[in-house]
Amino acid sequence: MAQFQNDDLEYMEDFHDMTEFEDQQQELQNGQDSDVEDELELSHPKTDTSALEARNGKDIQGIQWERMNYTRDEYRDRRLKQYKNYESLSPFHGDLEKECKQVERGSIFYDFQFNTRLVKSTIVHFQLRNLLWATSKHDAYLMQNYSVMHWSSLHQRGKEVLNVAGPIVPTLKYPGSFARSVSRVQISTMAVKDNLMVAGGFHGELICKYLNRPGVAFCTKITDGENAITNTVDLYQASNGLTRLMTANNDSAVRVFDTENFACLSQFTFPWSVNNTSVSPDGKLFAVLGDNVNCLIADAQSGKVIKNLKGHLDYSFASAWHPDGRILATGNQDTTCRLWDVRNTSQSLAVLKGRMGAIRSIKFSSDGRFMAMAEPADFVHIYDTQADYNRDQEIDLFGEIAGISFSPDTETLFVAVSDRTYGSLLEFNRRRCYQYLDSII
Repeated sequence: MAQFQNDDLEYMEDFHDMTEFEDQQQELQNGQDSDVEDELELSHPKTDTSALEARNGKDIQGIQWERMNYTRDEYRDRRLKQYKNYESLSPFHGDLEKECKQVERGSIFYDFQFNTRLVKSTIVHFQLRNLLWATSKHDAYLMQNYSVMHWSSLHQRGKEVLNVAGPIVPTLKYPGSFARSVSRVQISTMAVKDNLMVAGGFHGELICKYLNRPGVAFCTKITDGENAITNTVDLYQASNGLTRLMTANNDSAVRVFDTENFACLSQFTFPWSVNNTSVSPDGKLFAVLGDNVNCLIADAQSGKVIKNLKGHLDYSFASAWHPDGRILATGNQDTTCRLWDVRNTSQSLAVLKGRMGAIRSIKFSSDGRFMAMAEPADFVHIYDTQADYNRDQEIDLFGEIAGISFSPDTETLFVAVSDRTYGSLLEFNRRRCYQYLDSII
């Protein structure tokens, strides 16, 4: 992983200049905003966008294109031409384009529902984008500076559930536990499952909190190494049925913790920095991705590597397993997502390509019907797995993407956008076909 210092935890600098665009928008906002707003405007700000407003022509992010010096299409074309994808290795060449699957764009699986700027995602490290998790179709958790925020789409309001700016003292301590206080944590990755929220820090911190209890249950520094950033945390059900926590760090180690006493059960070391791990649905295997062109599949009990996946051209930062446990998706800085059948990994099943940049986040819906993958900025792609990934819905927006998350019931897809002006949380609802209603009306 690239070294990236962000000691002041300011909004991440974009590699791609949007300054002129943002300055014009800020001038428009400054000219329009009133000094006095009533309670209704505060609770439902003009900057938010509803589905009805979007159907009536309002931009889903509230961008006032009609007052700009260029149209949305013109600005999109400009971004596509000027965007420079970050590469860790020398520029890759060859027949990558020929490998990529030709897909049918234009499908709509999820309809835009709402966009709010009451909560705004922030990003600590430009290569890490797992900073958003949905626990229901109405509830999402995301990072905003030094706060973990809960957004309720039902009540359309946000609430801070954890502040990591000051000292954090663990409430649960056991004999032999290596719990320790931490302070001013820059959260680089997070995960939420059931009632447990886990966050990893820029300096090797690990924080575990039960959402229905006050305080932090457990926190520590996994390692004190100079390059100790926690790149990924993954909550999963082990093959014995118990919930486990897996962490991946820049010190090349993967660690497994229980979620009762938060004891470290296993530690596996790899030849390079581990950027991402994900555990198979049956808890028996886990994918290992990092500062290497190859991805690995290892045994979850022993850590022994049993598969070596070859095909990517740069470093990988995202992975996800289809719920059936047979398909693994890996996202890479070579701008592709590769699909692998774990029963035969001699070559990837398919190669899916983004529009502009690396694939930094991948999620499957819990029913396995859809796979969503996010680029660093501007584009989220949703594929229909039942159509052999041949059909794609492309969500086109502007800004860095901090994370994507399906709700457990698959009804909602949330997208977190990190941007100085247009930082927000977007909500998309699954499109359903109720033809039977037509016969009643």
